[in-house]
Amino acid sequence: MDDRKLQVLRAIVTDYVSSQEPVGSKALVDKHDLGVSPATVRNDMAALEEEGYITQPHTSAGRIPTDKGYRLFVDRMGQVKPLSAAEQRAIQTFLSGALDLDDILLRTVRLLAQATQQVAIVQYPTLSHSTVRHVELVSLSTTRVLLVLITSSGRVEQRSLEVPELDETTLGDLRTHLNAAAAGRTPEEAAVGLTGLLTSLAPQTLTLGQSVITSLLEMLGSETSSRMVIGGMPYLTRYATDPGSMKPVLEALEEQVVLLTLLGEASADVVTVRIGQENPFKELQTTSVVASGYGSRATLGVVGPTRMDYPSTMASVRAVARYVGRFLAQ
Repeated sequence: MDDRKLQVLRAIVTDYVSSQEPVGSKALVDKHDLGVSPATVRNDMAALEEEGYITQPHTSAGRIPTDKGYRLFVDRMGQVKPLSAAEQRAIQTFLSGALDLDDILLRTVRLLAQATQQVAIVQYPTLSHSTVRHVELVSLSTTRVLLVLITSSGRVEQRSLEVPELDETTLGDLRTHLNAAAAGRTPEEAAVGLTGLLTSLAPQTLTLGQSVITSLLEMLGSETSSRMVIGGMPYLTRYATDPGSMKPVLEALEEQVVLLTLLGEASADVVTVRIGQENPFKELQTTSVVASGYGSRATLGVVGPTRMDYPSTMASVRAVARYVGRFLAQ
């Protein structure tokens, strides 16, 4: 495609996203400095329509982009424009007050939904690609202890356990042994170390140790990568001329397997865009998905209409993914 036709396509996409109305040749010439006559623009639009990049929704209307047109627009965007310094500071400030991994991801999904005005989805970091940072035991009473597992991905999981009567010395000894067996290791390595620890505990620690290690092994074995946080669902209904047409989309987004497939295996610092028919689920082929990886093999992204502001959405998704990844690494 020559540069002039590409310039016309960009103008049509930009105007349609902004106005939500079909775009005519006269409006393009009046609004954009295309450097050619309305007749030339009409000829270019006819060529774009013939090649499947734009279409006429009804007689006497202007033109709107097709999925193919949006795809060319995204592919020819070049570099994703970075957010302004003020926008970057706002993201950092919004995330900096988070208390734990759950709080970080809840803040992230709210931030992403508000920034893009789309449905936001954030996948929990995958435990199997992280290491155990620390295991803590906190005495709640003489017969109850709080077991806390902290991983390098920022995940904090805790369980309250009923145990035989204990004292602080026994608790301290067990804490030391647990961290020696698990800290700095992957879940698989930590499980091997903890299983071995069961055979070497002192008699006075054995009963308490068995209860704690059994629970810790369950926590290490639980898979978090399938857990998702979703927010901003009301934004999706705003784009539908017929609210009922959004029902299949909303129902599809309630399925965990759909969300995981939509986000895919996006890489950190790489923004992937799936437009309309490129989505694997029929119910979502009127939407686009913009996603990026963050942290330890986790993904976040947004779902919205194909008529979305791609440059702004892609910039927001990439920036938020970078900040969340850095935040968790700290």
